[in-house]
Amino acid sequence: MYAPSCSPRLPARKLKLTSFWSTKSSSIKKTMKTIHSKFGGGRPLLSAEFYPPKTEEGARQLMTAAHALKSFDLDFVSITYGAGGSTRGLTCEYADLLANVFGFTVLPHLTCISHSKKEIESILEGLDSRGMKNIMSLRGDFPKGQTATERGPFQYASDLVRFIKGKYPEMCLGVGGYPETHPQAISIEKDIEYLRGKVAAGADFITTQLFFDNRYFFEFVTRCRSIGITVPIIAGIMIPCSLPQIESFSQLSKATIPQKLKESLSAASSESEALEVGTRWASTQINELLSHHVDGIHLYTLNRSAPAISILREIRRVG
Repeated sequence: MYAPSCSPRLPARKLKLTSFWSTKSSSIKKTMKTIHSKFGGGRPLLSAEFYPPKTEEGARQLMTAAHALKSFDLDFVSITYGAGGSTRGLTCEYADLLANVFGFTVLPHLTCISHSKKEIESILEGLDSRGMKNIMSLRGDFPKGQTATERGPFQYASDLVRFIKGKYPEMCLGVGGYPETHPQAISIEKDIEYLRGKVAAGADFITTQLFFDNRYFFEFVTRCRSIGITVPIIAGIMIPCSLPQIESFSQLSKATIPQKLKESLSAASSESEALEVGTRWASTQINELLSHHVDGIHLYTLNRSAPAISILREIRRVG
């Protein structure tokens, strides 16, 4: 079934979030900057990721987090895209909201697996009509019940990057990188070759998957630079709020959980104590990354503002 294009109607209509949404986005369209134009200013970029909620309570949580993070003058925020386009409409709508209500430069995610060219064209037209100038271009995961033999015309993220650049050459495109290698990669060498292919197709920057040991990030950057990848590389950081949480994410991303972090989270006697442990861990990671002049820090917030605020305050404190 052909999915509709990005609709200009916003989540407030369905979720009745009138206290957050009082102005139609079409009347206040934000002039968006490209993310690649923000690099090179003598400081690392700071950004955060949200995911599109499906309930009114989740929507309120996202908007509360967006409101709280607005004061930190983030360089951009991203909004994710469900497997096989399962949150397609919500991604477009929340991208619109984050840009035109909160004033963020927005990086909507777009995955291509199982989409037709006509569907991708429709999505791109919708994003462009909203003034979006940046897209996180990803292959994506297969929807439940779908196999690799049911792929559409886009086999890899590089196919999507090439297609977008052909239609919208001025669009700024980010792609993903895996410090500890993509879970489906046959080798470290092949994985980095595929990443080089995404950059050669037109990607403007790389944002990494989460990692809890900076050694893997530094080794990843070295591998990238050694084969001629010169675009900025943003470090993706998740605040480890609980052991079950990060074990779940690590299974998906192949991220190693250091034994010391496991022990510290296991010893936490409450949720607040675990959050304190995780915040200290992420702060230590970020301080080291900043001392190595990383191109940027991207926080995976899970739509929770408190952990991200703690980290951003620490970044401000250390300058």
